[in-house]
Amino acid sequence: MQMLWLAFDSFAGKGIGVVIILKFLWYSALMAAPQALPIGVLLSSIMTLGSLSENYEFAAAKSAGISLPRMVRSLVFLAVFLSSINFLFLNYVYPYAVLKQLNLRHNIRKKQPALALVPGSFNTEIPNYQIKFEEKYGDEKNLLKKVLIYDLSSRKGNNKIITAKSGKIISEEGSRYMTLELYNGYYFEQHEKKAANYRERKKMPASHADFDEYTINIDVSSLDGTDLDDLKYTKNFNMLSLKQLKDTIPTLKKNYDTYISNRAKNLFLTLDIGDLHEYPDSLKNSELSQDILLNFELDQQDEIMSTANSKLERTLNNQKSYKNNLKDRRKWLNLHDIEYYNRVAFSLSCLLLFFIGAPLGSIIRKGGMGLPMILAISVYVLYFFTNTFGRNMAEESTVTAIAGSWIAVALMLPLALTLTIRATKDKGLFDINGFFNSIITFFKNIFSKKRETTHNDNTDLI
Repeated sequence: MQMLWLAFDSFAGKGIGVVIILKFLWYSALMAAPQALPIGVLLSSIMTLGSLSENYEFAAAKSAGISLPRMVRSLVFLAVFLSSINFLFLNYVYPYAVLKQLNLRHNIRKKQPALALVPGSFNTEIPNYQIKFEEKYGDEKNLLKKVLIYDLSSRKGNNKIITAKSGKIISEEGSRYMTLELYNGYYFEQHEKKAANYRERKKMPASHADFDEYTINIDVSSLDGTDLDDLKYTKNFNMLSLKQLKDTIPTLKKNYDTYISNRAKNLFLTLDIGDLHEYPDSLKNSELSQDILLNFELDQQDEIMSTANSKLERTLNNQKSYKNNLKDRRKWLNLHDIEYYNRVAFSLSCLLLFFIGAPLGSIIRKGGMGLPMILAISVYVLYFFTNTFGRNMAEESTVTAIAGSWIAVALMLPLALTLTIRATKDKGLFDINGFFNSIITFFKNIFSKKRETTHNDNTDLI
């Protein structure tokens, strides 16, 4: 429901046709289905078996010699079948829905330029402009705060820059122009002409001015021919099936290893490590000091240290500039690995949550929509957030992709086994009396052994 309401908030009342909105919501529903099915199995199993236990149906069956595992055997087969359906859904329907929804969202934004502007990053969908702003607010989400605009219409780079404290988008349906009204800002334009070198270009004049109000009319007619069914993004990790992921991951790993190897070679060549090698003892000059700097004059030592420091600083800055690129490459590879293993792990959630919900319902002996609903939501939230936590750790390379994908199953499986065993043996959820009785029995056995030992020692003395 949250996904659907967010979609309504983005597109409802924006002049988009009902058919397009329904199509977008249909793809959103397909994406939500694999997550809705496990909680549906969990809730229904708690409610069904809780209702049977509450009405003493289990007691009647047990008196007739029918055990709990025999009664729920058909439900186990149903849970296995639903897990298989969930796997097929995740492998075929979910990637298709993500593919269609993401491209439809992008194409709608190109059709509606006001929707294409997203706060916090540079927006490049508008022709000949790069627009960035801090916040979009107002009833129609057409008011902007802290606007930065690069005007690229001259095709000469970022020569024209406009900043403003606030702005307003005016976009009428059917119009070929989108109007930006900017307030309380600053305008700068560098008048660049043909020059022989960089120094002469730097001397070219520029104009700048403060303004209270500035209006920009942007021609967006080139976006009218956008096909809503056009598929521009097709290589995202969640758009691929397991077979496609299996074929893609080795290529990504090979490219990543090649990138690491090339960076290591460049670093090796930059530092001239090959020159730092050992000479045979017979070629060493005994008059040279082991401290290399002491073999040079003082001014030469300063020059050597200055050159070494500058070279080291350049190397460190160079490596820092590649750090984010390396991190992004590793993260992109991790996302493919996680998606591959999580498809299988998450498809088993129906079966896993059934073996939690079914015994839990028979233990609490409560049907209906009250307590079972609370327990189902609590268990599913625990499972979902554990799965998300594992995926996030694997994404940041804190754990492996296999561990991050299966951590939720590993943590929830002992709970499922414990509840199933206790329900089969007709035990409660928490047997407090049995717990204290076991402790009392343990201490009684210890003290009884001590008394027997003391009695035997006294008999030996007599």
